[in-house]
Amino acid sequence: MEVTEVEDNHKQTFETNELGQDLGNVEISPEVIEVIASLAATEVIGVASMHGGFANGVVEKISRRNYGKGVKVELTDEGILIDVQLHMNYGVSIPEVAEKVQKNILDTLTVMTGLDVLAIHVHVVGIEFGETNKKDND
Repeated sequence: MEVTEVEDNHKQTFETNELGQDLGNVEISPEVIEVIASLAATEVIGVASMHGGFANGVVEKISRRNYGKGVKVELTDEGILIDVQLHMNYGVSIPEVAEKVQKNILDTLTVMTGLDVLAIHVHVVGIEFGETNKKDND
């Protein structure tokens, strides 16, 4: 399958040509990429939760869960830039977990979308303590 990337209207568009047949275009919106990246990040052991601002909290309460929370996607001519804001569990190795987050997001996006990812920036914005630590401190 031949895939050619074309950026149009803030979506990634692909022209696919399999066996000489032109079947049309496939568009992937940035919101879909955000959801995939967010879910891939939370799969990593040591990630406590994704970080979301006030607007994300309102969206979660009004509608269903905001699966793209904590992820910002920027589409460029060279590829995709991803910023991930998350909270990690207390006691984990932040550099090791951050690297696993980057790798899992890259692997998942590659398998699911075939898009070129330029960079995945991980921003650790908080540490969360387990329930046993909270009870011990009270």
